Amino acid sequence: MTIRSLVAACGAALLGQFAVSVPAAAADTSAHWVAAWATALQPIPQRADLPPLYRAPEVAGRTVRQIVYPTLSGKSARIHLSNEYGKTPLVIEELRIARSAGGAAASAGGGARVTFGGKSSVTLPAGREVDSDPIAMDVAEGAPYAVSAFVGPDQRIEAWHRVSSQLNYVSASGNHTQDTAAAAFRARFTQYAWVTALSVDAAPEATAIAAIGDSITDGMRSSLNQNRRWPDALARRLASAGSGSTAVINLGISGNRLLNDSPCYGEALLTRFGRDALERPGVKSVIVLIGINDINFAAMPARNGLDCDFPHASVTAAGLIAGYQRLIAGARHAGVKVFGGTLTPAALPPERENIRLAVNQWIRSSHAFDGVVDFDAVLRDPAAPDRLQRKFDSGDHIHPSDAGYAAMADAVPVEAVANPVHR
Repeated sequence: MTIRSLVAACGAALLGQFAVSVPAAAADTSAHWVAAWATALQPIPQRADLPPLYRAPEVAGRTVRQIVYPTLSGKSARIHLSNEYGKTPLVIEELRIARSAGGAAASAGGGARVTFGGKSSVTLPAGREVDSDPIAMDVAEGAPYAVSAFVGPDQRIEAWHRVSSQLNYVSASGNHTQDTAAAAFRARFTQYAWVTALSVDAAPEATAIAAIGDSITDGMRSSLNQNRRWPDALARRLASAGSGSTAVINLGISGNRLLNDSPCYGEALLTRFGRDALERPGVKSVIVLIGINDINFAAMPARNGLDCDFPHASVTAAGLIAGYQRLIAGARHAGVKVFGGTLTPAALPPERENIRLAVNQWIRSSHAFDGVVDFDAVLRDPAAPDRLQRKFDSGDHIHPSDAGYAAMADAVPVEAVANPVHR
């Protein structure tokens, strides 16, 4: 069976898995909503003996201020809240957005109250999500915005995006959503919670590129508060080229796998692909970079207590390829163009390196994706192609440095990705 016929045969079976839902707020047909910033949630392991790395900050009855950087300008905004993976209702008493003034400070002017069905408060049952009412404020691409949520007296963080590479803040007790000074925000954390997207009412031609995958898309080991992940660099590349109509959103999750869920690293990409990428408003292209953790986790030692690498499932190149084909079929069904990123060098032992090489050969030669982003080719050391170039290595021989992430962004074929024309 050819790849094209396999994709066609899989389409009907994948309809339920990757079906795209339309939020109720999308009924406003006069607006053209495009996701300008987004993140993907993962459940927090529920154990009494969690190590500090997996303990969420105390937020009950406090104000949580999170900093986001939209990659597209618009004449109004909408905030998406999610209680995905929550075990209890999410209670937000008041939500506001304002330009950030640096750190936990917010701009003295231009802030706006966010409402839901005209009300300042919203309660989301476990597993539910909601779009806010349109917010009458101009949003500027590349500028930081402070989203401040005063939460209920019993609220806990039960799911988050764990590696934000961004400092966020928790206040002392009380409603500090209108505070412009940083004084009340005494605690800091480096995750995102509840706020999973900021969309803008953009020009009719505006679209979004979704970058999805594991820690290398998430920007692990990039500079804190500097927006040096490769999707950030891609957004800057588009902006400097004069493209004011294409957003780039980052849906990577550190530790994520294509085929298997994890206690710490989120649902398998096969499971979350529809919700996290295809359902985002305005997404017309997706760049997928996933698989190195699938290859590695079988070799990780089992741990007592919290074993984040469970299940330690062995994979083959054929198994990963079958998973990619399912992603491709789902994207095609949704009318979204999908690009395959080659797996980057990770100093693997020969058996695992052979799987990586076989996967990359298929990504490059099969023509199953709408296009290829050859991240491997730009990052590898020509003298030792199983390793990152020294200047592109953050120091752990797996994750790129800031310079490496910039090189990855330069490898993206912008014309093809930003101007999708389907075969």
